[in-house]
Amino acid sequence: MTPEQLLQGLLQGNAPVQRRAMAKAITLLESTRADHRAQADELLTAMLPHTGNSFRLGISGVPGVGKSTFIEALGLYLIAQGHRVAVLAVDPSSTVSGGSILGDKTRMEHLSVHPQAYIRPSPSSGTLGGVAEKTREAMLVCEAAGYDVVIVETVGVGQSETAVANMSDMFVLLQLPNAGDDLQAIKKGVMEIADLVVINKADIDAIAATRAQLQITSALQLLGMHASSGHMHGDDSVWHPKVVQISALLNQGVDSFWAAVSEFKALQLKNGRFGMRRQQQALSWMWERIDAGLKQNFRAQPRVQTLLPQLSQQVATGQLAASTAARQLLGAYETKSQSAGLI
Repeated sequence: MTPEQLLQGLLQGNAPVQRRAMAKAITLLESTRADHRAQADELLTAMLPHTGNSFRLGISGVPGVGKSTFIEALGLYLIAQGHRVAVLAVDPSSTVSGGSILGDKTRMEHLSVHPQAYIRPSPSSGTLGGVAEKTREAMLVCEAAGYDVVIVETVGVGQSETAVANMSDMFVLLQLPNAGDDLQAIKKGVMEIADLVVINKADIDAIAATRAQLQITSALQLLGMHASSGHMHGDDSVWHPKVVQISALLNQGVDSFWAAVSEFKALQLKNGRFGMRRQQQALSWMWERIDAGLKQNFRAQPRVQTLLPQLSQQVATGQLAASTAARQLLGAYETKSQSAGLI
């Protein structure tokens, strides 16, 4: 399908046609072929006027915290409220084989077959932060198709799990009741950027869940004393992160969770931070793509390809410092670029 046909299917197709167009569009955006990339850029440009009307919700947490169960409960609740829900589930890729199970969709058996929901699993492919490289572009496809709530479920690997905050309107961190004391909560790199912390599986141990809620609330208040966290303590014009308890399995607390999300959205729109956050994310996206493109171009340079095996071997055997090898490779790349008139 051409970019024009894909866009037509996204905007005006009936349900089966639209879902097929979404799948094909996301596959095109994920492709690394040069001709596909050109078509993808054309599609993105054409889609832009039809995007930006959804609420983007990022969800992270350690493996086993119940992200998929929670998302299914939340998705079904939102559909009952009249929303259309898209879920981009990022599965971890094996560092050994490079493969990915893509099994999140099977754990959302009711949501995955609902006509008002769309679930797309994608491999993380080793991307730092646990978010697939093209997740932002996939979000735009979902928005163009008319989904007004887009949920990004990320690989829950702990302290480095922050990339989702740079592409979502609200970042939610799921915790277990036995998450550890407040110092452990502070140490986790995601805590200071969390807009809402959810204690899931509260039905297992109500006392432990309440204890975790109090400890994490204390940790968030401490972090809120620092302006760098973005949640300045004592300023009522900005959002102060909250901690809520739920049981996704028993479908308890989902309504109060969404009430907190709605409160957050209303405040962010009122104080102007909603639009500001999206502008910053768009610029961040641009620079991420520039970094990725430069790295890809660097590896494709013939002179770099010639030197790389030899220098890599010397670094591996301790004959050459890694920083020295990097400077030599960069020098070779710059010389080649200058001779080609690129610099």
